[in-house]
Amino acid sequence: MAAESGESMEFTLVLPVLPLDGEVVLPGMVVPLDLSDAEIRAAVEAAQAAARAESGKPKVLLVPRIDGTYAKTGVLGTVEQVGRLADGDPGALVKGRHRVRIGAGTTGPGAALWVEGARVVETVPEPLPGQVTDLVKEYKALATTWLRKRGAWQVVDRVQAIDDVSALADNSGYSPFLTTDQKTELLETTDPVARLRLAAQQLRDHLAEQDVAETIAKDVQEGVDKQQREFLLRRQLEAVRKELRELNGDGPDAAEESDDYRARVEAADLPERVREAALKEVEKLERSSDQSPEGSWIRTWLDTVLEMPWNERTEDAYDIQGAKEILDAEHAGLDDVKARITEYLAVRKRRGERGLGVIGGRRGGAVLALVGPPGVGKTSLGESVAHAMGRKFVRVALGGVRDEAEIRGHRRTYVGALPGRIVRAVKEAGSMNPVVLLDEIDKVGSDFRGDPAAALLEVLDPAQNHTFRDHYLEVELDLSDVVFLATANVLEAIPEALADRMEIVRLDGYTEDEKVVIARDHLLPRQLERAGLTGEEVTLEEGALRKLAGEYTREAGVRTLERTVARLLRKVAAQHELGERELPFTVREEDLRGLIGRPHHVPESAQDPAERRTAVPGVATGLAVTGAGGDVLYVEASLADPETGAAGLTLTGQLGDVMKESAQIALSFLRSHGAELELPVADLKDRGVHIHFPAGAVPKDGPSAGVTMTTALASLLSGRLVRTDVAMTGEVSLTGRVLPIGGVKQKLLAAHRAGVTTVIIPKRNEPDLDDVPAEVLEKLDVHAVTDVRQVLELALAPAATVAKAPVAA
Repeated sequence: MAAESGESMEFTLVLPVLPLDGEVVLPGMVVPLDLSDAEIRAAVEAAQAAARAESGKPKVLLVPRIDGTYAKTGVLGTVEQVGRLADGDPGALVKGRHRVRIGAGTTGPGAALWVEGARVVETVPEPLPGQVTDLVKEYKALATTWLRKRGAWQVVDRVQAIDDVSALADNSGYSPFLTTDQKTELLETTDPVARLRLAAQQLRDHLAEQDVAETIAKDVQEGVDKQQREFLLRRQLEAVRKELRELNGDGPDAAEESDDYRARVEAADLPERVREAALKEVEKLERSSDQSPEGSWIRTWLDTVLEMPWNERTEDAYDIQGAKEILDAEHAGLDDVKARITEYLAVRKRRGERGLGVIGGRRGGAVLALVGPPGVGKTSLGESVAHAMGRKFVRVALGGVRDEAEIRGHRRTYVGALPGRIVRAVKEAGSMNPVVLLDEIDKVGSDFRGDPAAALLEVLDPAQNHTFRDHYLEVELDLSDVVFLATANVLEAIPEALADRMEIVRLDGYTEDEKVVIARDHLLPRQLERAGLTGEEVTLEEGALRKLAGEYTREAGVRTLERTVARLLRKVAAQHELGERELPFTVREEDLRGLIGRPHHVPESAQDPAERRTAVPGVATGLAVTGAGGDVLYVEASLADPETGAAGLTLTGQLGDVMKESAQIALSFLRSHGAELELPVADLKDRGVHIHFPAGAVPKDGPSAGVTMTTALASLLSGRLVRTDVAMTGEVSLTGRVLPIGGVKQKLLAAHRAGVTTVIIPKRNEPDLDDVPAEVLEKLDVHAVTDVRQVLELALAPAATVAKAPVAA
């Protein structure tokens, strides 16, 4: 057997094995052993028999046995004395001498297990290096600290007197905090210096754990002492108050907190079920102690219940004509919403007159969803509705809400629990029939905390919300008389089940005439006040407002228009303060460029013919719907050189799967019907086709660009230009049929804003033209088609125009 570092093998021993279950004996330790154990008794008796033959002390091999497995290293021990232990059982006193490396088993007298062993001779450098000396000092200091904490002062001197490194390390075997594995590691570490370093680390870790435990125990004791002192002081305070009341001749203290809550609950105008729940909580409060956290939860809950307007309702203004006039005065356009609110008031009035205000426990509330692009007045419309109905108005912002508890409230067991936003909105309004605006309902998210949109299902269901139960209140709340107005930019972003519970009212944007009216009657007076000007000092001609709406801004709403008006007024105010302009001042159309620069949105038809996008074949104008309303979309197509470009279809512009499939359909239609359309489709066989949608950073998807892509490819193959004043929308099929699409009103409004005069739509979308404002239809030449051949006939310029078209570089 090879010797490890720091040890050498001198001779072989034959010893009886004395197994130690869950115990480890190190050299130098003296331990009592119970001889009632058969294996221990057999080993001691075998050692005694061998000792009689050798006339020496009986020798045994002390070996740790962990989970039935013997360690590889044991300790040679001598039996110093055999007698009886303190409890009267037979025992032996054994002292560990030195380490022994265990070898193979052998035979010997008695019933014990005999093995061969090689003594491990440890080597310690003489004299000790400086690092070892420092290690000895550190270990003694740590051991002294630990022994003093235990009050073992007589052992301190004994440890300080040990100078041998090996003996000092093995002395840690007496430490009761060491586990069997830690002691076994000390036993099998034969290098004395390494063993002392390991013993020091184990002692250092134990002292650190003791410090933490003492700190925690101290904090806990201080907290207990504080609670005890507080309890005694409160009892003394109650006793003093009682003595003072008796001394002054006062009766019982009627202002006791629980009695006060009971009186408030009994005096409050609460529904019967709510009263019963509140009285139960008052009884719990009376039974709870002052130190109990439950008392604080109950008081907060009672305060919330008592502040709710359970039976408070505002009287609706049933002046239908007056309500309509208020809506017209505060918002231009939006006829659909105004008509729906007028219908609601008329029905409410008739139901009230016939005693049908409550049917099946439900009142006549309403749930409307205002869907449209930003800036069309969805949020401000809610306040106008409340004004017209004579109700309180509360706005609940849902954008970015991800926690279901924000809608339904938190359970009362949580620290800082609150009711949900719906309950807080009713509480803030002070009535049970307010107008609640759920702003940005399409921006509600979901994560591991739940889905707020799912919690809104009950709130916005007219068949269920008369028994809405908030997690915090845990009593039924009647929301059937609340008018809920939800706003959203994109209908598709609202979960289908939630959208099904609401009446959808679309706000597709304003016409140019409506924008001029809004700017004149609403935006301009507000911005004049913010700029510190008056209507007599600065006026804007209608032509200037129309140019601001048509060429300086291009949007469905009026937010950018309002910012442009504000910028214009700030410029005039600054010029007046600098002495550059006299007031009063009238802003005309020709003054705009000098004040706020050139317009940003010049219609395509107003540009030079050579600079238009459709000035070359292969470019067509389409119409699309985005989250910001309708918009004009251009499609560009090109053919690759047959010698350099690979055949196939290439699509760019960040397109979705549906739009990519529409491009494949358009190409397949032209390949199969090219001869009929007199197009050179042979070019499509060996040359690559590239279709690009500009504004590549904006994601695009949907089937409505099918006819636009077909027209662009037909223009490219025929060499005929696409008419500049034509825009189109519609899905195309493999047979050339033009299929219906959505968003016709928004697309026609976008075409009108862009200066387009001719629009091509699918024949089956003709009923949607009823929703388009009459003044827009008057300025647009709308063609409803059923086949893509009709589209090409309308959109492509005559063949004679080809020769006059500028040649692309």
